[in-house]
Amino acid sequence: MNLGKIYKNIFIVMFLSFVLTACATQTTTKVESQMQGDVYTGTDTVEYLADGVPDRVFFATNESVLTTASRETLRKQAAWLRKNPEITVVLEGHADERGTREYNLALGERRANSAKDYLMTYGISSSRISVISYGKERPVDSGSNPLAWSKNRRSVTVKAN
Repeated sequence: MNLGKIYKNIFIVMFLSFVLTACATQTTTKVESQMQGDVYTGTDTVEYLADGVPDRVFFATNESVLTTASRETLRKQAAWLRKNPEITVVLEGHADERGTREYNLALGERRANSAKDYLMTYGISSSRISVISYGKERPVDSGSNPLAWSKNRRSVTVKAN
């Protein structure tokens, strides 16, 4: 066998390996910049109740505990709701596609109730807040990957009137 041909094949394999590695690294960096741990931190799915008041908070996998960023968002919502006492809201709890329908409905309800409890600690009456869980039935991202799942683990505050 020709030694030059062997070196040429080795070079081609190494070159293609580097190209594939570079492509994979760029994708990972993009995903990591939108997530902290497994909690979504991007803004492409976020809408606003009012100027500077995001409408949703995000959760870790199988969790209903509020993150620091979620608490900051809910403080902004509470301040806005205190300035607008005629507004009532619905807190929608959501989950990603993994898990059973029943489990995700219960998890979505726990998430929405976590947000409700936090708003109540900032003076918002429970009579102005209702809770509903959609579980995995209303994904904001229909993908089946960690980034899509993190976008779907959320509680969304919607104006009811």
